[in-house]
Amino acid sequence: MAAQFGRRLRRGATSTAVAAAVIAALSASQAPGAPLAADTPPGGTDQPTSAEPEQGAATGNDGYHTDLPPLTTPDGPIASVQLPAATSLESGIPASVLAAYTRAQSTIGITDPACRLPWQLLAAIGKVESGQARGGKVDARGTTLTPILGPALDGNGFALIQDTDNGAYDADSVHDRAVGPMQFIPSTWAMWGQDANGDGRKDPNNVYDAALAAGRYLCAGSRDLSLDPDIDRAVLSYNHSTAYLTTVRSWFAYYQRGTHTVPDGSGVLPVTPGPATGSGSGPASLSPLLPSTSPSPSPSPSPPTRPSPTPSPDGSPGTASPSPSPTPTPGSPGHTQPTEPPTTGTPPPPTPTVKLSGVENTGSGTLTAMAGEQFAGKVTVRAVDGRGEGFAKAPVTFTIQGDTDARFVGGGSSAEAVTGADGTAVAPAVVAGETTGDFTVHVVVGSAPRFSLDVAATVTARRADAVSPTTGTVATATTGGDFAGEIQVKATLDGAVASGVAVTATVLTDAGQPVADGEGPSFPGSDGAAVSTLTGVTTDADGLLTLPKIHAGDTAGIYTLRITTEGGATVDIRLTVEAAPAA
Repeated sequence: MAAQFGRRLRRGATSTAVAAAVIAALSASQAPGAPLAADTPPGGTDQPTSAEPEQGAATGNDGYHTDLPPLTTPDGPIASVQLPAATSLESGIPASVLAAYTRAQSTIGITDPACRLPWQLLAAIGKVESGQARGGKVDARGTTLTPILGPALDGNGFALIQDTDNGAYDADSVHDRAVGPMQFIPSTWAMWGQDANGDGRKDPNNVYDAALAAGRYLCAGSRDLSLDPDIDRAVLSYNHSTAYLTTVRSWFAYYQRGTHTVPDGSGVLPVTPGPATGSGSGPASLSPLLPSTSPSPSPSPSPPTRPSPTPSPDGSPGTASPSPSPTPTPGSPGHTQPTEPPTTGTPPPPTPTVKLSGVENTGSGTLTAMAGEQFAGKVTVRAVDGRGEGFAKAPVTFTIQGDTDARFVGGGSSAEAVTGADGTAVAPAVVAGETTGDFTVHVVVGSAPRFSLDVAATVTARRADAVSPTTGTVATATTGGDFAGEIQVKATLDGAVASGVAVTATVLTDAGQPVADGEGPSFPGSDGAAVSTLTGVTTDADGLLTLPKIHAGDTAGIYTLRITTEGGATVDIRLTVEAAPAA
C-alpha cells in the first residue's frame, strides 16, 4: 500500500524498530549514487555542513514542510520499492508552477549552461518550501493569490534577522520573514530577485520570478548541478540543515521518475506545518521521520544510512541492500527548528563564507563618442569579494542616466548582465544620440545600492576635418546686386562624408576682420536684416551645404568668405564686389 512515511508515522508508529525501518526505506528511495555532501556526525544531531552560500541561506533557515514522497512496502515495513512517480497524486505539479520551473531551467541553460540546472530540483525545493505555491494558487501571471509568508525570524525558535525591507515584501517592519513560493528572505531577494515574466517587477510572490531567482541562487559560484556534491552544496545553501537536504533529495529523486500536470489550484497540499498550511508563524519539524507523541522533545534520529552493495556469490556487483540504522539518540529537539543542535562528534572544518564586497570599474575611464556614433569602449566592471577576488554569477544592471538620448545597442536605456568566472561583466555597446554633453552609466551589482558605481561618458558634436567648395573659390557681383549662382561646400571626416556637421560662414574685410552688418556682402538674417556671419546651418546626409544667396552690398572691394566647420576645418572663397556702371 502506498503511504507517506511522514504522514503515517505521525499517526502512531513510535517504536525504535519502526523508526529504523523508515530511515532505511528513505535511504533506499534516494536516487542511485546520490551521496549527501556531509552526513550527520555521530550522535544523531542535525549538524550543518560547511557549504555556506555567498550571502547566507536564502530562506533564513526557517521552517519547511517535512512531508516525504509516497513509497510502497509490499513485503513488510523494511522492504520497499519505488512507485512510478507519474502514477501518484503527489507527482502532479500545477501547470503555471511547472511552467515556471521549466522556463527557469531553459533560461539558465542559455545564460549559465555550465550549471546544468535540472528543473526537478526547483520542483523539489518548491514542494518543501510552499507545497508548490499552495497547490498552484496563482493568477494568470503566476503571482500567488495570497502572500506566502514564513515565520517571523525573531530568534524564537529560528535565527534572529532584523527587518531589512521596511516590511515591503513581508509586511513585517520588525523582523524579516521568508516570502513567496520559493521562500526568499527579503535581504536575499534584494540581491537575487529576477523579473522572469516580463512585467517590469521583481516579485518574490510571482512563481516565475521566484523560480528563476532560485535557479540562479542554486547555480552560484562554479556549481555544476549534474554533480551530486554540488547539488548538496546548493541545497544546503538554501537551508543549512541536513534534514532539509534529505527531504529535498527525496522529492528530487521522486520527480526525476516522472511527473504530470494538474490544473492550477488543484495540487496536493502538504500535511506537515509550514507556510502552505497557514502555520508560518511556528517552527517546522527538524525530523521528517519520527513522530511526536507529546509536546515534549522527542528523540532525534541518526542520519539515513545509505545502502551498501552486496556482492553476488560469483563476486560480481550485486544489488544495494539497506545497512542497519543506528538507534536514535535521545535528547535533541524533535519539533522545533532553532539554530542547528550542537554536535556530539567532530564537525567538518567550516569553509569561509565568500560574500560580495564591492564593484570596480575596469574600463578605460571616461567614454567619448561623436554624436550619432557608437562608443568604441564598453562599460566594464568587476564584482569582487572581501579578498579582492572576482565574484562570479552576480546579477548586474547598467542604466544610462542624465540629459542624453544615448542608448544601448537595441534602443534601451538599461541592460542586464551576469558576472563571469573572473567577476567581470560588460555592458552592451552605447550609441550616442544627437544631444551633446556628459551623462553617466550607473552600475549596480545585485540590488544593493552600496554595490554600485558611475561611469562617465561624453557625447561630442559631429565634426569634419576637411571642407572644400564644389562651385569654385571665386565669386563676383556688382554693388547693389547679388552674387550669381550658388556657393556650395562639402565636408568630410577621415575621407568619409561628414553629415550633420555645424558650419559657420563669415564675411571678412581685406584686413581679415569681420565685416560690420550692412557694410559689405551679407546674408539674409532670420528677421530679414542683413548679417555678415551665418550660423545654425549643417551639412546634409551627403556632407554638402549650399549657402543662401549673398547680397553684394553697396561698398565695392575685395572680401573673403571664410567657411568653418565644427572640428576646425576651413576654406576661403574670394568675393569681389565691383562698382555698378553709372546710369
